[in-house]
Amino acid sequence: MSEIVGTKYEVPVKPVEKSLKISDRAKSELKSSGMMDEKGKLKLKGVSPKMLKRMKLEAIDCPVYNKELGFVECYVCSNFHSRISGIVYCKGDPLE
Repeated sequence: MSEIVGTKYEVPVKPVEKSLKISDRAKSELKSSGMMDEKGKLKLKGVSPKMLKRMKLEAIDCPVYNKELGFVECYVCSNFHSRISGIVYCKGDPLE
């Protein structure tokens, strides 16, 4: 059982050589919520460009989608609870 209430999974963040592509589903969600402009440039509120660059070079093994995802995609997911010391706390709720 995880330490943080309301989370189902503790997923370690791992570095990757090359950033992973963001899925079309995630891109449409980012654009609709105003976190990505029409040209596809990310604009996450409260995240500096330097931190965003680092986030793009990180990945997780997503327990909900059962595949490797870039951390940016995980960060904007509705299941994302928090990230502490390289561990992502995921709610683990089923998604569409």
